[in-house]
Amino acid sequence: MSGYRILDSINKGKRHISFHTPGHKGGGALSSVLRICADDVTELSYTDDLSDPEGAILAAQSDMAMITGARRAYITTDGSTSGILAMMYAVKDRGGKIIVPRNSHKSVWNACRLFHLEPVIVQGEERDGVLNSPDPAEIAALVAKDPDICGMIALSPDYYGNIAPLEKYAEILHSAGRVFLCDGAHGAHLAFEEGRAGYCGLYADMWVESAHKSLPALTQGAAVFLSDLRFEEELKDGLSLFRTTSPSFPVMASVEFAYKYTEAHTGDIAKVKAAVKAFKEKYPDYKFYPSADWTKLCLDCAPLITDSAVLAKELEKRGIYAEFADGRYIVFYLSPCTTAKHLSALGAALTWALKRKGVRLTYTPRKVMPQTPRTFSYLYALRQPAEYVSLESSIGRMCACNAGLMPPCIPVVAAGEIITEAAVRALSGGHTFGLSGGKIKVVKKHDGQIHNF
Repeated sequence: MSGYRILDSINKGKRHISFHTPGHKGGGALSSVLRICADDVTELSYTDDLSDPEGAILAAQSDMAMITGARRAYITTDGSTSGILAMMYAVKDRGGKIIVPRNSHKSVWNACRLFHLEPVIVQGEERDGVLNSPDPAEIAALVAKDPDICGMIALSPDYYGNIAPLEKYAEILHSAGRVFLCDGAHGAHLAFEEGRAGYCGLYADMWVESAHKSLPALTQGAAVFLSDLRFEEELKDGLSLFRTTSPSFPVMASVEFAYKYTEAHTGDIAKVKAAVKAFKEKYPDYKFYPSADWTKLCLDCAPLITDSAVLAKELEKRGIYAEFADGRYIVFYLSPCTTAKHLSALGAALTWALKRKGVRLTYTPRKVMPQTPRTFSYLYALRQPAEYVSLESSIGRMCACNAGLMPPCIPVVAAGEIITEAAVRALSGGHTFGLSGGKIKVVKKHDGQIHNF
């Protein structure tokens, strides 16, 4: 027995004749190109059932809770999205509003829409061109004046490795009797830092982690964690609604593996950190964003006078693929599986690419993310008749969608906000989301009463 409970359960009956799903039957043509087929089974007497676990899955989740310091852990094979939906479902009856940082994931905005939770949008200051976490003082002021706010969902770490002031958020929210949720999709590895520094599990009532982002797990492998058992039944109800009824056993097994293997091999993290330190020392002329998270290596291309997207395309010619490039930063995501050889190859490719014709002198400064004052309800705007208009003619109109820059898909303007000249400037040119043919969706003008937020 390996100690990996889900994998062991799969192996118990691997050589059986399948008259059940999936249709590849553990072999056939697909197995000649995907060796994982033999482990891809369904809920059987010897495996377990994710929707109501009693055996290997239940034991694996209990082990994961112990590893992370949570009271409960729930594996999800739908990424962090189903976990975020389940968490916000669990708190939807505790108030009509929830505090949402502007750089929250799409699933948070979707949850607000689904559960009729009004997002109270907060926005931090920019540092070196990156939007930072909201000031705890702003959170305290919002909570103090509005009893309808059920709590907050924080993002930590963010896409560039900024870690939010979680301890201060938790103190403010818990002292006011509010709920603290955390989207920790990019921070599963922080559970293995010394003292779990920066780990949202130290402070949140519920949080999600995408194991597949920074641990050795298959894509879509994630988990939801619970520390406050008052929410246990509501969270389980939410998971029953939003998790798939046909979960992938290989994905589930990989999530359990990711946490247990990393716990037993924390030295791998130390090796990567040392390799990153050596990499930066070897290339002192490169400037990196001051990330608090070692898995986010963000090369600042502004001093190189290079558009990071142009650089990313050149690197792909040498087999180097970054997570994303936003124009200024090219962001490389690391994990305990990153090696010194990987970083050496990256360094050589950067040296080569930056000498290529057409790479230098391509940088255009990104527009500053405008502070858009909220006047109208997000939910109200989504319910109104809408139309698409040009960006130029949208100034002063109420937005009926979320529209922003990509990557990393942060809304410049959200539904219910009044579109300003600064917002239009930010949305003009470059890669955007929420626009259609260069037009933006706005609430139609009418004679009825518009309700303030």
